[in-house]
Amino acid sequence: MAIPKILLYYVFTPLADPDAVRLWQRDLCESLGLRGRILISADGLNGTLGGDLPALKRYIRKTRDYPAFKTIDFKWSEGSGLDPAGRSLDFPRLVVKVREEIVSFGAPGELTVEASGVVGGGTRLAPAQLHELVAERGDEVVFFDGRNAFEADIGRFRGAVVPDVSNTRQFVAELDSGKYDHLKGKPVVTYCTGGIRCEVLSGLMKARGFDEVYQLEGGVVRYGEAYGDDGLWDGSLYVFDQRMSLDFSDHTAVLGRCRNCGEATKHMVNCRDLACREQLVVCPACVDRVAPACPAHA
Repeated sequence: MAIPKILLYYVFTPLADPDAVRLWQRDLCESLGLRGRILISADGLNGTLGGDLPALKRYIRKTRDYPAFKTIDFKWSEGSGLDPAGRSLDFPRLVVKVREEIVSFGAPGELTVEASGVVGGGTRLAPAQLHELVAERGDEVVFFDGRNAFEADIGRFRGAVVPDVSNTRQFVAELDSGKYDHLKGKPVVTYCTGGIRCEVLSGLMKARGFDEVYQLEGGVVRYGEAYGDDGLWDGSLYVFDQRMSLDFSDHTAVLGRCRNCGEATKHMVNCRDLACREQLVVCPACVDRVAPACPAHA
């Protein structure tokens, strides 16, 4: 029986020949019938792949054979299905590219990577350690969302600061604006989907004078595996594939509100303008009536 699964993973490590890695990863994925997106740079690898469970397990074994990728932390989640050829329905195609950054903050000159990972990032906190920090420091702890603001519309840590950014490249200007300077003396916990954005964001914050910066290890994905909806996280987790969101239990809170009618929903759709990458919270009934648009394209 075919079992649809999705892998989320990254590793920061110096790569001498990113294009050679690209060709190898592309050929490996094609041979296994996998779909998704892999980004490669001189600083590492960032991927999300969908396919049948046995094929993904073979992908992990082959990828870990490469010494630089031996310790990659692969995160699993349920896929929505496979087509008759056994290919993931959650991704329309396979994309493997070399980029200047594997996560696009637009600040490659601020990132230093060694074989052990990012240099100068925030202190890592496993989910249980996060709870220990909150138990010890209470309301002093600030959760800082490292994702696009629209992702927080359907799920976020309770009381989190959600920066007003629609893409990752806007974070540098957002931090430099001074609007978060009042947090520089507080314990700040950055979080994102799988952890990769916080590897960079926490370092950017430390370089700008935030004294006590942490990053949630493994991101919301690992936290949800540990505590489901019975911890400090509320709502659904936005994901960048055809599923659009993940729930961690059978009692996930619905935080989103339809921008048209106000109904509670976690349903998200693309702005109707094909050039726009904005995601909007709109209930299925309103989507059926009229294609939604963000304010800039209404």
